[in-house]
Amino acid sequence: MLDLTFAMCETRPMPRNRLALGGKQTDTRSISLKSLAAHLGLSPTTVSFVLNASPLAESIPQPTKDRIFAAAEAFNYRPNFVARSLRAQRSYTLGILVPELSDGYSAMVLNGVEDYLLSQGFFYFVASHRHKAELIGRYPQMLVDRSVEGLIAVDTPVQRRPSLPVVAVSRHDDLKGVTNIVLNHRRAATLALEYLLEQGHRGIAFIKGQSFSSDTEVRWAAIREAARRLNLSVKPSLTAQLEGDSPSPELGYIAAGQLLSGGEPFTALFAFNDISAIGAIRALREAGRRVPEDVSVVGFDDVYAAAFHNPALTTIRQPLWQMGKLAAETLLRRIANGPSAPYPKVVTVEPELVIRQSTGKAPPDTK
Repeated sequence: MLDLTFAMCETRPMPRNRLALGGKQTDTRSISLKSLAAHLGLSPTTVSFVLNASPLAESIPQPTKDRIFAAAEAFNYRPNFVARSLRAQRSYTLGILVPELSDGYSAMVLNGVEDYLLSQGFFYFVASHRHKAELIGRYPQMLVDRSVEGLIAVDTPVQRRPSLPVVAVSRHDDLKGVTNIVLNHRRAATLALEYLLEQGHRGIAFIKGQSFSSDTEVRWAAIREAARRLNLSVKPSLTAQLEGDSPSPELGYIAAGQLLSGGEPFTALFAFNDISAIGAIRALREAGRRVPEDVSVVGFDDVYAAAFHNPALTTIRQPLWQMGKLAAETLLRRIANGPSAPYPKVVTVEPELVIRQSTGKAPPDTK
C-alpha cells in the first residue's frame, strides 16, 4: 500500500481572516500547514493524515478530525498540490479508460475504483472511448501526457506494451506490463447451465455479446465447454448475437426477436448481460411468452437494475465493485513497488448465481 503520509508546508492566500498564534493575532492571508497545526495544538503530521485521508488517520479520534476540518474550513486552508507533486516528483493521479459511463457494468466497476482511490488520496481522469478504435489508440497517450502514474482499462483493449503499469478489468490478453482482473467464466457458465437443467430446461437459447467485447469469446467458449460436459446441445438456430455499441436494452430486444422469428422452440434464455436480458424479456412478452412461466431468462453481471426489474432478474453476479477496487489496489501496489518488481499477470474472481423471479421450472409438456 502506498504511504501518503507526507507533511505539506506550502501556503495559500487567506483573505479576511486572522489566526491566533501564541496569543498574537496573525494575518492569515498566507497560512501553512505548520501554522494551522500550531493553532490546533497538534503536530503537522497528524493534521496532514486527516486532511489527506491517509489510512493512518483511522486511529485519530473523530472529535480531533472534526476540529481539524473545521479549522481548515474556517481559514480556507488548501494544500498546494503542485508544490507537493514537484517535491515528490509524483502526480498522485491515475487514468481510467471505460467504453462508456452510462452502462451498468462500467459504472459499477468504476464505483469500486473510485472508492479505493479516494481512500488513498489519489485523483483520476476518466476517458470514455465508446468503442471507437481511434480513441482507444489515442486516449492512453493523452493520459500519459497528463502525468498519470498508471492506467486502469475497463473492458478496453490494450493495444501495445504500456510505458506505465496497467491493470485491465475483463481483458484476457497476455501483454507484458498488464495485470488482468478476470472472472472465472468456466464456473459462471456451469452455474447457469446446471441451474437451468435442474429446472428441467433442455431447449436453451443464447444471446452472445458484441464482437468487440472483451468477454464475448471467452464466455462463449466457457458456455460451449460446460454444455458439452452436461450433454446439452447448443444450437446455431437458438443463438443470436448483440450488434451495435448502444448500452440500451434495445440490443437484447432485437436479438430475442431474431430467436423468436426463427421458430425453434425454447424454454430458457441465457443472455450475455443483464441489460440485454431486460430487452429480451420485453420481446418475449410482446410475442405472448410469459416470463418465467413459458420462458425463463438468466442475465449476467447483476447490475443495480437487475433486482428491481419486473420480474426481478435471475443472473450470474460478477463482483463488479470488488473488481474495480481490486484493480485500483493492485495498480497502486505496483506503482509503490516500482517498475522492476514482480507483479501478478492474472487475478481471478469468482461468480455467484443469484436466483430471482425471472426463472422457474420448465413447462411440463417440454420436459
